[in-house]
Amino acid sequence: MTAISNRVAELLQELLGASSVQSYVAGGFLPGTGDELSLTDPATGSVFATYRDAGADVVAQAADAAEAAQREWWAKTASERGRVMFEIGRQIRAHAAPLSELECISTGRPICDTGGEPGRMAEMFEYYAGWCDKITGDVIPVPSTHLNYTRHEPIGVVAQITPWNAPLFTCCWQVAPAICAGNGVVLKLSELTPLSSLVIGVLCEKAGVPRGLVNVIAGAGPTTGQAMIDHPATGLAVFVGSAQAGSAIAARAALKPMGAVLELGGKSANIVFGDADIDRAVIGAQAAIFASCGQSCVAGSRLLVQRSVHDEVIEKLTAASARIPVGMPTDPATQIGPVNNAAQLSKIDAMVRAATSAGAYLATGGAKPDALADSGGYFYAPTVLTGVTPDMAIAREEVFGPVLSVLTFETEDEAVALANDTPYGLAGAVWTQDVGRAHRMAEKVRAGTFWVNSYKTINVMSPFGGFGRSGYGRSSGREALAAYTQTKSVWVETAENPVIGFGYAPG
Repeated sequence: MTAISNRVAELLQELLGASSVQSYVAGGFLPGTGDELSLTDPATGSVFATYRDAGADVVAQAADAAEAAQREWWAKTASERGRVMFEIGRQIRAHAAPLSELECISTGRPICDTGGEPGRMAEMFEYYAGWCDKITGDVIPVPSTHLNYTRHEPIGVVAQITPWNAPLFTCCWQVAPAICAGNGVVLKLSELTPLSSLVIGVLCEKAGVPRGLVNVIAGAGPTTGQAMIDHPATGLAVFVGSAQAGSAIAARAALKPMGAVLELGGKSANIVFGDADIDRAVIGAQAAIFASCGQSCVAGSRLLVQRSVHDEVIEKLTAASARIPVGMPTDPATQIGPVNNAAQLSKIDAMVRAATSAGAYLATGGAKPDALADSGGYFYAPTVLTGVTPDMAIAREEVFGPVLSVLTFETEDEAVALANDTPYGLAGAVWTQDVGRAHRMAEKVRAGTFWVNSYKTINVMSPFGGFGRSGYGRSSGREALAAYTQTKSVWVETAENPVIGFGYAPG
């Protein structure tokens, strides 16, 4: 550790009992041995902390710790595990204020967003606490004298890799079902935003999980992340991030071979029909793309508007978008904070410029807000592009920023074709007062999550995941537990004088 700002040091000391950035392994902090990594405040562009990449040695210690702790955790009764998980939720709630502030500073997300985050994270552990004693098998009426039943047992050690856009959310979203199913975890958070996830590792042990059950690694993907996937103890790879990186991780996992759960990007279509409540649809369109500065995998980055209401929607949308408060994330009045990092800001701006060069019209935004020109932070105004055609890169590639591409359609069939004209399939929505049309669209649009007259409602109780290039597997709800368990079939002979031999057949 070579540098850290005073406020971040205070928060880390309060939450972690330490004021430096290191990996949390087996109940203690381990410094990395690799290259120096920097943490930058997105609101100012200033480095506020540095630390060293964890590296393979730290990963090996974490995997060993997780293996030992997993055996201890699985030896507890399901009810005992559930009580501990509920206590994790209580610990998160008890540390909500400093945890939300740390997330705000680290990611650049407005405090009005991160303030409610700890409550939602606690809910994740509380939900899966209730599942601990409900992971049951089946008795199968096989045509023999056997009692045949199934058991759902943990994978063992799970490697989880989460992104920079919502580190606290994705950490808890992954860890809770994994330990509910009885696994040990080695979690690598993004090297750009490691702080809040380290806190979760500490709070899990404070709540009573065995030391080493949840290990949180501070390091880079190509080095530390790769070592996690390759470690012999790892039995499942879980990745949240870009489709390109997810494909590489799945390919590497397949060499072992082992399974993978991939929660990847999206290019989601938000569809507005002429009979929709236009005012509500406009509000929904803004929430779909501008929340979290557009840095969300489910962002409604393509707005498909029926031609009959196109002008009305654009007039209201551009006027409203220009009024959204963009500013310092620690200001309670701010609704849109900065983009998380300089590289992402550069990508966003380049894609917008390419779109206007290709013929799209900049209705609003497209640059850093004038009021923040001297801030040094990575701010970008809410941006609406009209005249977008399906062949433009802005309509096909994930921007991951506050940029909305507007396309038009005439018929229901055309809307479906436009919505599905993408390799992604993470989310989508429709705005209409026609109940039959709403259900038809929900059926025909290829997406893992689909909303009707709303957008971006997600809850841990409901399954979440994508189709196509948006990944596979489900990371929430009851369905997530299937990924974190393996099924064992047990055969018990019940006949008094069974026939046993090679080629033994039923009966």
